Amino acid sequence: MTSKSLGKGANLPVAADSVRAVFGWSGGPGAPRVHVWALLVGPDGRVRADGVVGGPQPQHAAEPVETRPDGPVEVRLAALSPETDRVLLCATAEGGTFGGLGGLELLLTDARDGAPVAEFAIAATTETALVGGELYRRAGQWRFRAVGQGYATGWAGLTADFGAVEPVEAAAPADAAPAPAAPAPAAVVPAPVVPAPVAPAAAEPAEPDWVLPPALPAATEPPPSTVHLRMPPAPAAPPGPAPTTPPGPAAEPSPTPPPPPSTVHLRMPPSGPPGGADAAAPPYVPPVTPPGVPPVGHPGPYQGTPPAGIPVPSLPVDMGKRLSLRKQQVAVSLAKHGAAGVAARVVLVLDASGSMAGLYRKGTVSGVVERMAAVAAQLGEDRPMPAWTFASYPARLPDLVLGGLLEWLQVHVRVGEISLFGRPKKPRKGLLPGQVDMRMVGIQNEEQRVIAEVRAYVRAYPAPVPTLVLFFSDGGVYRNAEIERELREAVEEPVFWQFVGLGQSDYGVLERFDTLPGRRVDNVGFFAVDDIEVLSDPELYDRLLTEFPQWLKAARAAGILH
Repeated sequence: MTSKSLGKGANLPVAADSVRAVFGWSGGPGAPRVHVWALLVGPDGRVRADGVVGGPQPQHAAEPVETRPDGPVEVRLAALSPETDRVLLCATAEGGTFGGLGGLELLLTDARDGAPVAEFAIAATTETALVGGELYRRAGQWRFRAVGQGYATGWAGLTADFGAVEPVEAAAPADAAPAPAAPAPAAVVPAPVVPAPVAPAAAEPAEPDWVLPPALPAATEPPPSTVHLRMPPAPAAPPGPAPTTPPGPAAEPSPTPPPPPSTVHLRMPPSGPPGGADAAAPPYVPPVTPPGVPPVGHPGPYQGTPPAGIPVPSLPVDMGKRLSLRKQQVAVSLAKHGAAGVAARVVLVLDASGSMAGLYRKGTVSGVVERMAAVAAQLGEDRPMPAWTFASYPARLPDLVLGGLLEWLQVHVRVGEISLFGRPKKPRKGLLPGQVDMRMVGIQNEEQRVIAEVRAYVRAYPAPVPTLVLFFSDGGVYRNAEIERELREAVEEPVFWQFVGLGQSDYGVLERFDTLPGRRVDNVGFFAVDDIEVLSDPELYDRLLTEFPQWLKAARAAGILH
């Protein structure tokens, strides 16, 4: 049995009751010392108060999780309590960065018989802490995701994203040497202090083996420019025809490309906020329109209804009836929450990352868009709805005009694609007018980029009404610090962000925004649904619009809206 080689962001189910995770690398002169940790994350998305396993606490007091300083992490998944929703498999570098190591990878095996489960090649440069992968629950089953998130700010970066508390230094004899066996458990004092290690005097005890490197000044971690994906070898003459699609359910397909080469050097997008040429020139292609008609989707001012005398496409009869009924249901939901007759510009954002592929194939995303068109029509008085899609990069889609809803769904609702040779310089041939080359979008989750782009659009083209952003994603959120920064800054803007989770994945900081302090108003709403297709229209609209009227009142009282 061979393990499955995963690309960054890919995931797979874990059938083993107990697993062993091992970081592998090759060192050399000046290479850093690596220490391994497990962080236990609760259902709230934060590391539990007693959730740091490693260093002075190599074994958890209550959960079946244990580590060795530079060895494996062992987790008995079947025995974990509901208080642990995820286990982050982490490492820190002492005396250097992970860029000083060669062949850095994370291997996951069955702890009972050593059978390989997955392997993940990790790219690193200036990082001194990283989350290699995570074990997480989904629909009652444990899964593994290849994360590869690094932090040049060391443990402080992990703290900002997950709320982990650095273990407090334990005393060690001066002549103590690193031992392969796990030391006896020691108490952990939960103090959010990150002391820089100080060289001990000759008479003082030697520094313990597990001490973390000092935190660097806060900064956005420099990203790796290349990820080296180790690909599985081609199977040797398997019986029967080789399948063209991955076996099993298609809900979370792995974005790992097909495996003819043994290694693929994949250029990855930068980890920070958008900037440079990519931000200045997003991959947007304006559609071809009849003479005299403003280009639909052009990033311009708040648009009114089409001018008189210009024909607008008509909807199929059944779709038109559904839209009319849904507009009435939206109006009822608004009235129920004290916002009858309110007007707003509605912006749609669609996650196109690789894990969404199954939802696109099943038509779930198309169904969501059709239902959101009714929200935009009721709040925006049938004006065109601006729309974005995103994965590694955001892309502006043509505005959705109600009369062209059917054609819009057929042309623009698509999952992202991966390009083995970096981000293409030119769109591929054969695209329809206004269609985005999804290779430009990629397959990773980089929510902060599309949030920044929507914010820039709202600032550049103010509307006389507030803006409601309807943001759909299946999770996999890991840029928590960057997302939080964008949404905190957006508090002073006339925009409310309604996030909807399509499944049971990890939504990071989005789930915690209702309780985040330090904001004048709560500008974010979030809820998740296991299967949005079985949620009735009235219930969906009630959940979508519950917080929006409250935000309107609070924003007006705070002077954000006039």
